[in-house]
Amino acid sequence: GWNLDVLSDHPVGKDLQAMRTGQRQNKGMRTRLGCLSHKSDSCSDFTAILPDKPNRALKRLSTEEATRWADSFDVLLSHKYGVAAFRAFLKTEFSEENLEFWLACEEFKKTRSTAKLVSKAHRIFEEFVDVQAPREVNIDFQTREATRKNMQEPSLTCFDQAQGKVHSLMEKDSYPRFLRSKMYLDLLSQSQRRLS
Repeated sequence: GWNLDVLSDHPVGKDLQAMRTGQRQNKGMRTRLGCLSHKSDSCSDFTAILPDKPNRALKRLSTEEATRWADSFDVLLSHKYGVAAFRAFLKTEFSEENLEFWLACEEFKKTRSTAKLVSKAHRIFEEFVDVQAPREVNIDFQTREATRKNMQEPSLTCFDQAQGKVHSLMEKDSYPRFLRSKMYLDLLSQSQRRLS
C-alpha cells in the first residue's frame, strides 16, 4: 500500500488515512460503503464516509458551499467535503482510484526531500500507473509509457501528464454524473432543509 504518514497533517490526508486504517483494522468501512454500491446512493449512506461526525459535518456544510461544487470541477476538488462526497460517489461507480491517484499526485508535488521523492514516485507508479497495478487508473498507453520513462529520474513533475489525463477524464465523465446523482441532489436538499 501507499504510505500515508506524509499526508497526516492534511485534511484530505487524514480522511484517506482514516479510511485505510479502517480497512486494515476491520472491514467496517467497506461494509458501510457496501450498502452504497448495492442499493442506493442516497445521502444517508454518504454521511457514513464524511470526515468528522457525519451530522456535525453536514451541519457545517452550507448550501452555498455544496452549490458551488457545481461551478467547476476544481472548485469541488478544493473543498474537503466536496472531495469526500465525490469519493463516495466514485465508490458507487467503482472508479475511486482516479480520485485517489489525483490526490496522491497533489501530495507528491509537495515533497521536499529528494530521497523521499524517489521512493514516493515509485510507490505511486506501482499503486496506480503500472499495467495491472492494484488500483490501475484509466490512462492511454503513451501516457503510461511516458510516466514509466519519468521513473528513471523522478521529479516533482513526473506525474503531471498522467494526472492531467485523469483530471480531464473525471471532469468530463464522472463529475457531470456526480452533479446529476441522487447523492448530490439529496445533499443539496438536506442542506437547504436545515436553512428553512
